This record gives sequence, C-alpha cells and structure tokens, in this order.
Amino acid sequence: MPPSTNRSRAVFAVILCLGTGPACLAQSAEAQPTRSQLRSAARELSAGNLDQAEQDLQSVLRSNAGDYRALDLLGVVRVLQHQEAKAQELFEQVVKAKPDFAPGHAHLGLLYLHMGRAQDALAELRQALRLDPARTDVAGAMTHILQGQAKTATDSGDWIGALSLLMEAREYAPDNADVHYEFGMVAHKLSLDDDAIEAFQQTLRLRSNDAPALYNLGFALMDRARFDDARRQFSQYVEVRPDDPSGHCALGMALAALEQAEDARAEFKRSIALAPAQSESYYRIGLLDLNAGDYAAAAQELHTALEHKPNDGGALTALGKVEFEQKHYTEAASVLQQAVSEDDSLQEAHYYFGLTLARMGRRPESNQQLEIAARLEQEQKERGRNLVRLRKPGAPGIQEPKSPQ
Repeated sequence: MPPSTNRSRAVFAVILCLGTGPACLAQSAEAQPTRSQLRSAARELSAGNLDQAEQDLQSVLRSNAGDYRALDLLGVVRVLQHQEAKAQELFEQVVKAKPDFAPGHAHLGLLYLHMGRAQDALAELRQALRLDPARTDVAGAMTHILQGQAKTATDSGDWIGALSLLMEAREYAPDNADVHYEFGMVAHKLSLDDDAIEAFQQTLRLRSNDAPALYNLGFALMDRARFDDARRQFSQYVEVRPDDPSGHCALGMALAALEQAEDARAEFKRSIALAPAQSESYYRIGLLDLNAGDYAAAAQELHTALEHKPNDGGALTALGKVEFEQKHYTEAASVLQQAVSEDDSLQEAHYYFGLTLARMGRRPESNQQLEIAARLEQEQKERGRNLVRLRKPGAPGIQEPKSPQ
C-alpha cells in the first residue's frame, strides 16, 4: 500500500459520511419501499452498522439487480470491509450504468486514490466535480492528490510539472493557505516572481504572520528589485522569529540593496552572533567592504566565510574581485579559476576571470572566459523569456527558511 494509505482512507471515510446519508436519496423516484430501504441502508452505513446496511441493500437488489444507488452503497460497504477489489467492481458497474451519477464517480475516484492509482483517481474525481461542482469534499480530495503529485514532481526536479499541478489545486482550494504557499515556492524557483509574490501574499491573507511566507515573499520582492517592500517583510519576519539568523541576514541584504550599509552591517553581525559558524553573513559584510573600497577588511571577511564554506563560489568570486581591484592578477586568477571550477554557471566569475587573464596578456584564454560569460548572460535572458511564456493561460505545468550556510 502506498505511503498515503492512511490519509487517503481518512479522506475516503469523510466523503462517504457526506455522500451516503439519507438526504442524498430524498429525491428518489422509486417506490416507497425501495426509498425506505435505501435510506435505512444509508443511515446504518453512516452509523457503522455494516451488516444491517448490507441486508437492506441486498433486499433492494433482489427486487432490482441494477439499482445503481444500491450498488454504489454496497461498494461503500465493501470498502469499509477492506474488500477493495469487490468495491471497485461495484463502483465501475455504477458509473457504467449511470454515467451522470456524481457519487459513483466520487467513490470510484477515492477508491483509486486509496489503491495508489492517483491518475485514475483524478479522472473520476474531475468527472464528479463536473457533474456536481458543489462537492467541496471531492475538491478536497483532488487538492490532496495534486499536492502529493506536485511534491513528487519537485523532488524529481520537475518544477514546471509541479507548477501546473498546483495551479489546478489552487482552483479547487482557493482558501487553502498551504496550496498557495507551495505554489509560491515553485513559482519563485522558476523565477516567476510576480506569481510568487501574489501567492505568498494570499498565504498571508489566509494565515497572517506566517513566517515562511514572510521570508520567501521578501526574497521574491528582492528579485523584483522591490527592496523597501522586501525590507518590510524581513523586518516583520525577525519580529516573528527574532532568534533566526536567516532573518537577520535577509534583512541585512535588503538594507544593503537600499544602500543603508551600516544598518545592513548591524543585521549581518546579529546573524553571526546567533550562528557564528555560518558563511553567508561574513560574505555579505565582505561585499559591503568591497563596495566601500576597503579591500583589506573585505579580504578578511571573505577568508572567514571560506573557512566555514571552502567551496562557496560566491565568496571565491568576491575575493577574486578584491585581488583584481588591487591589481594582484596572479592571485585573482587563482581564486577565480577555483570559483568557476566550483560552479561553472557563475557568470560574474567567468567575466572577472576573463578580465584578469587579459591583464596578464593571456588573450586566447581571456576571450574564452569572456565568451562563456556572454553565453551565460544570454542563456539567463532566454530562460526569463521562456518562463514568462509559462504564465500564459493553457501553458504546461519547499521549505522552511534555514540558517545561512
């Protein structure tokens, strides 16, 4: 049985209680004895009296072997008796005999979900909602499936597939804060920052002061160069989680982007005080010193960052820039070569490596690095254009903040 078995059985039980009660049979056109027996069976089923429910249903079926509602309720009995194969036969018989009977599709879909057949479940549950859009119970089951499939997609790196699944889940669960948050995380991963911002804001409307939503909304705003808005989100985050070094580091980044260097430095130091073994805040202070032209101080902070995280491509690139600005080209070339070896996608590292090699008279190698830098920049622009296309209608297709590393 799949890992979600217990949860799917619980979801199934809830929908059975909602979808098999006497009210569902109130508009029956059958003779009074049949209506009475079906209502009795539904009451007994809802009360957990399976034997009595089955007796009532078998009585109906002896009179009319094709009564689709009796077959449907008997399928529910079989599910609760853990006789899934027999239940499946009954539900499939129901939807074949009465294709416009929403409970039959709902029950078959839930059974497929319980059996680990998510795609088959989605088809039946979608049909149930087409027939009866008011079935919020079925919409909840659909949301559960889509969230699970989106998680599987993100775990395998299929972010576009996850985006598509969560877009559908949002339609079924407009008031589910978790769904909006998960969508925001995937959209942010794909650099669809406007969509991420809207999703995180919706999460916060549904669940005020949600710390992960505040944190990730801040970074989505940073990516849109809305630095003051980001500062407000990170400030609110550190109020909610004052002892999280990630929050102080993020607030420092927003303040640095606003050119409030001293306030930024203070936040990075608060982050370090909470997590001295990290690398990120040392790196960020090093950037402040580099931008201020204090190369000795920048080098000291960047070396400290690299002591904690020796393979940090960003810190290596910044240290290479420090050496380049001081015309220490041999040292710069060594550090920048290490940076591109650690992360070949660092456009800035290739660019400064190319400039350094040019200063050293190594023209062919310099041109090679500058060409790589130009290609990476072009690829980044092309990815941006492709991602914008994902936002068009009909286009295809998480995590708590952690201490800075």
